[in-house]
Amino acid sequence: MSVAGIVEDDTPAVLDRVMEPTVGLALWRRKGHPGAALDPWLDTLPAERLPHGRFLARLGDVGAALAPLLHGTEAPAALTADITDLCHRFLAVAGGEWIDVRLEAVGGDACWKFHRDHVRLRLITTYRGPGTQIVAPADAARALADQRRYRGPLHEMPRHAVALFKGCGATGCGGGPAGEEDGVVHRSPSVAGTGQVRLVLCLNLPSAASPEAWEPA
Repeated sequence: MSVAGIVEDDTPAVLDRVMEPTVGLALWRRKGHPGAALDPWLDTLPAERLPHGRFLARLGDVGAALAPLLHGTEAPAALTADITDLCHRFLAVAGGEWIDVRLEAVGGDACWKFHRDHVRLRLITTYRGPGTQIVAPADAARALADQRRYRGPLHEMPRHAVALFKGCGATGCGGGPAGEEDGVVHRSPSVAGTGQVRLVLCLNLPSAASPEAWEPA
């Protein structure tokens, strides 16, 4: 993908570049990363047994807070290690000590509309199924207007690739000049009727939409 406002590389250092004024999305392709060893397990796991859930926790508590989500799935330790690592990388760029972690099994057309997120920064990776679809800034207005009729350029994130991207703030989407220009336009791929179930990790900073803070039992 070679588009204005989007940078990509095979090394995690590319994530830092999202803070550059002209960059809206930093994509780490993660070729050959250890998490790919999860594929045989994930691909054969029945959809109803995919780990899923959401929590808000301090960075140091992420591993413990993840445990209930993975209980009963025989999840390899590599999954916990990978999610914990991505939480560290996200907060290293976004700042803070609390993180909102959502691991979601998606079998329908959730978030099928092109949209910008009402967040400052968000990290997404797809562990199973097709990845998030991204529109270059030059095509964003057309995609937002056309929605399902859109036939312009569309970039689908590879499996396991990590996207760290800017949204348009907590309330800025469409709310003025900044809302019109800021934030990466994207959507979830359509999987309804295909039998596919995606497993998506989404990391955010704490917000009014976050769940109650996780506490050890």
